[in-house]
Order: sequence, then C-alpha cells, then structure tokens
Amino acid sequence: MNLSYSECSARERLAALLDAGSFHEWLPPQARITSPHLAQLGVPSSFDDGVAIGRGRLAGQDVFVAAQEGAFMGGGVGEVHGAKLVGLLRRAQRERPRAVLLLAESGGVRLHEANAGLIGVSEVMRAVFDLRATGVPVLVLIGGANGCFGGMGLVARCADRVIISDVGRLAMSGPEVIEASHGVEEFDARDRALVWRTTGGKHRYLLGDADALVDDDVAAFRQAALDWLDRPRPLDLAALEAEHTLLAERQRQAQGCDDARELWQRLGVPEPASVPDLEVAALRPLRPALPETP
Repeated sequence: MNLSYSECSARERLAALLDAGSFHEWLPPQARITSPHLAQLGVPSSFDDGVAIGRGRLAGQDVFVAAQEGAFMGGGVGEVHGAKLVGLLRRAQRERPRAVLLLAESGGVRLHEANAGLIGVSEVMRAVFDLRATGVPVLVLIGGANGCFGGMGLVARCADRVIISDVGRLAMSGPEVIEASHGVEEFDARDRALVWRTTGGKHRYLLGDADALVDDDVAAFRQAALDWLDRPRPLDLAALEAEHTLLAERQRQAQGCDDARELWQRLGVPEPASVPDLEVAALRPLRPALPETP
C-alpha cells in the first residue's frame, strides 16, 4: 500500500522514510523550545517551532535528518527553527554521518520574525556548504503541500541533490508573492495549472533543478534517497562554472517565453502540452541531456 508523502506530517514522513524505529529526535516537543518572538506578538507557538531534527538509519546507514512541519505557519523559518537546522548541520560536521536529509516544506521566512528568519536562512546555507566541504552529502526532499519557497528554496539549491515529487513545488518567490508584487496580469496565483507549470516538480525536473522526480509516495522518496546517497555533487570551481553555464543557457532558451510549455518545446520535449498529464515514469525519459558534474 502506497503512503502519500504530501499527506503525511513531518514526523510521519520521518517514521516511514527511515528504518523502522530508528529515528531519535533531538529537542523534541517535550523540551518546549519555542520562538520568543511569536510569544511577544501573542501568536500561538509550537513546542518544536515547526521542525523535527535528529538521527536515524536509512537501509542501515547512519543519517541525520530534519523535517519541516508545513501545518505550523507553513513551515516558515524563524530564529529557533533556523537554529535547530544549523545545529543539526554543525553536529553533522563533527560526527560525520553517511548523509543529511532535509525534508523541506516551507513558504520561506516567517514575516512575524523576518530579520531573525533571514539571518537563520543565511546561516543554514553557510552550514550546508561547510558540511558539503567535509564530504558529507546533503539531500533535500520536496513533496509537501506547501512546497519549498523563499529562503528554503535557496537552501535546497545549495544542497548536493534535490529529490522532488510530481506534486512538489520549488521556487524562490511563491505565486502569491509574485502576484502581490507585480500584479495578477504578471502571475495569477489562483491559476493552479499555471502555478504547477511554473514551480511544480515536473518543471523543475525538466529544467535540471531537481535530480530525481518521484511519485507522491514515501517509499519512492526513500528509494531515491538511497539511489543518490553515493553521488555527491563536487563543491569546487569546476562545478560552479558548470552551473553558471547551465543557467546562462537556460536564460538564452527562455528569452521571450511567456509560459513553461514554450520553454519545454525549446528544450526539445515532444508534445509539451501533454507534460502536466504525464505519469512520472513517462516523463523521466523526456528530460533533455544536461551537463553533469562527476
């Protein structure tokens, strides 16, 4: 029986993703580590500040994990939330697990504590790079209902690998933010088909922003994590230059495109209008060849 990843809570995802009974949580809700900023504003808090961190095993291999809870403030990053992620990554530098898995579900930084959240995101990004430099890979899994936007969208692309489901979403700015900033004529956040064409997992996979595209199934995420565990991305000048080349080519191809379907056509995807309706297994072979770093 398939277990929907998008319908699970953060801890349900961890329990199903990791070896049975292997997850050990650090700073659990019993520790009552809450945001001081929310309390000062009279906003309800969560005893884990919206993220579960700890260690577990993946097919017998020791891994550190973090799972954001989208049901609490959309997985938004505040001071404590960010500090828990940074602490996890710093501990991984010392103890050198096989990998770190970040189960991202976030609308970005909490507006209630925006400055503290922005600082937290920047520290998470730095900690990701510091950890990768030691040889410990960081994998980001995206498939929650809130997607992965804002600062966490940046964190995801700092990682070694991104695994996303066909119902997952990844971007810097969320649809509502774009509409609020530039108007509904620029981007209609109520147009669900447009939102998924622009930020959805299929689009991100076709463009190369995600390394693996999976079904909305916890078992599929687990297998993809195992498949990419031994394929870290080099953190060196050659890898950076390859990424810049890829982005420059994408910018060239996207010139004048008003919709993702036009870009898919330019990428050589046959029958681009059919992409949103394709099953994951049928879509994977359609991704254009991308320059891959060793």
